[in-house]
Amino acid sequence: MKQFKHILSAGIMLAAALSLAGCSRTPKAFVEKRANGLAPSQHVKVPDTQSTLVTQDQAFDTSLTSVEVVRRMGNGINLSNTMEAYRSADMTTTLDPSVYETSWGQPVTTQTTMDSYKAAGFDSVRIPVAWTNAMNYENGDYTINTSYLDRVEEIVNYALNADLYVIINDHWDGGWWGMFGSATPETREDAFELYTAMWKQVANRFMHYGDHLLFAGGNEEIGRRLNDVNVCTDSGRMTDDECYAQAQKINQTFVDVVRKTGGNNSQRFLLIPGFGTDIGTTVDPRFVMPTDTAQNKLMIEVHYYSPWGFCSGNSVNKWGTKKEYTDMNEWLSKMDSFTKKGYGVVIGEWGVISTKKDGTKKDDMLAYCTNFLDLCDIHNFSPQLWDISLFFMRDGTGFADKELKDFFLSRSPKVQLANTSEAELTALQIAAVAEREANAPLTFIDNSFVGATDKSVAWIMYNSQPFDIFYSVGDVYSPDSCTEGLVPTDVEITGEGDYTVSLDFTGTAQGFARSFGFSAIGISNGEILFPGYTIQILEMRVNDQPVRMASKGFTNADDRICTRMNIYNEWVNTVPEEARSYDGSTERKRAIIVNRDLDIFQEMKTLSITFHYGLPQQ
Repeated sequence: MKQFKHILSAGIMLAAALSLAGCSRTPKAFVEKRANGLAPSQHVKVPDTQSTLVTQDQAFDTSLTSVEVVRRMGNGINLSNTMEAYRSADMTTTLDPSVYETSWGQPVTTQTTMDSYKAAGFDSVRIPVAWTNAMNYENGDYTINTSYLDRVEEIVNYALNADLYVIINDHWDGGWWGMFGSATPETREDAFELYTAMWKQVANRFMHYGDHLLFAGGNEEIGRRLNDVNVCTDSGRMTDDECYAQAQKINQTFVDVVRKTGGNNSQRFLLIPGFGTDIGTTVDPRFVMPTDTAQNKLMIEVHYYSPWGFCSGNSVNKWGTKKEYTDMNEWLSKMDSFTKKGYGVVIGEWGVISTKKDGTKKDDMLAYCTNFLDLCDIHNFSPQLWDISLFFMRDGTGFADKELKDFFLSRSPKVQLANTSEAELTALQIAAVAEREANAPLTFIDNSFVGATDKSVAWIMYNSQPFDIFYSVGDVYSPDSCTEGLVPTDVEITGEGDYTVSLDFTGTAQGFARSFGFSAIGISNGEILFPGYTIQILEMRVNDQPVRMASKGFTNADDRICTRMNIYNEWVNTVPEEARSYDGSTERKRAIIVNRDLDIFQEMKTLSITFHYGLPQQ
């Protein structure tokens, strides 16, 4: 999670939340034969991987544009935590594919699974895949085992048999993407060879498949996570500009490799992952779509899990303030800039995850889903729901909750357009979206600082290490986004001085919070009302005991409105150029200033921070 302004792509945070985005720890048994990187490529010739099931080009309507196909894809769903479930350290790359497929708790996929998706009102399915499960890339071998390709093809055919559009990608995949950010040029070259070999094999396997099969070049990693160091330990040094440039090169490589394989791949619809699949970083002018020899066959993919506290497994159950409606409406509308240029827009992941394992909905889940899917219809986006069998049972029974079952069935284009035209439906949805935003409450609680532009309040942004306790994470003060039972003490900032903010976790369901997944001090409107002020932490106390900090932090402002200091932010590897410090120097300052593994952090009943706020020392 690089920023918390809207959402991170699921993301970013998704790497840490297995229950939401299907990520796991990467095996450490890698051969490091090249400067902290991986073994060099063996330059093995890519084998012939063409399908033995589909050997002639299937029907493909080349007159369709990506925008038109997105409308036909309708609402979709992810086959989550399944083919992207990544091998653990004790797994080899030659196991039966079902071993990987079921390793994150999901059942073996069957034709019944896909038939039940279609029966539930879905018209497309996204199948995330970890191709290096069956590739010994750590030792420089980029060949995908045939049995793994066979299994993915079998699942694809289940979906096609159910009359679903199908997306397959390369999804996190153990974090090998950090090779693209390696400090060693040869390792970066090997990353491109791996990527090229991967997509050449996949594209050759499916080259004759028809227009209902789409390829996506990656997931959330083509962005700042090209700096990931969990596999390639000498990565992590690229600037944002360099990450954008590398992302453009990767995306262009994807398009070129697929097109050159021929067959129907010369016209196949291709999804280009937005920068980190985050809307804010994707609409940035530094993100450039690749060129293509085919006309109007490229799509753009972003993800949407905002607000994070409500959408993730955290126990934030309320949603629907005026700001939350406004944010959703405004952020999704930003993707219209791509539609206007002829690129179909796919929301590759979205959803509201419950911490309860019985499929029970969160409060206001249907309100959230209704507004989100109305907006997707209005803007002609295809949303792909993320679900790990919490709500949708893959044994053919479908949604366990009747309200959800009826809701998603009612959202299929077939049902929606049964008695009305598309134009009439859009007009009704536009009116409904506007009415909801207009009538939404400013806040669910009595708090005079919410939405205020002439006041400043300090608070502790907090997300626990297992991401189950949450308070107002983001550059906009949102005390409604709070785990039930948590009691915050937020304070008004009136000028230079010492202030104490705190969180009391004793009233939550478990009675304490565990460590730090993310935390920061936030000061609303700080950059506007107190420009140039800095934060100096004077004391941190846990369970009323003083805690020694591991390093000193810096003051910055992602949105030029909220002043903040990171307490624990593992997604910021370098000090931003605009950062400042109370002592006039940002040297040796960090975005992680606590050791989250300390015993005292494992059962925090209370957390308090005293800080000085004022102009830097002269």
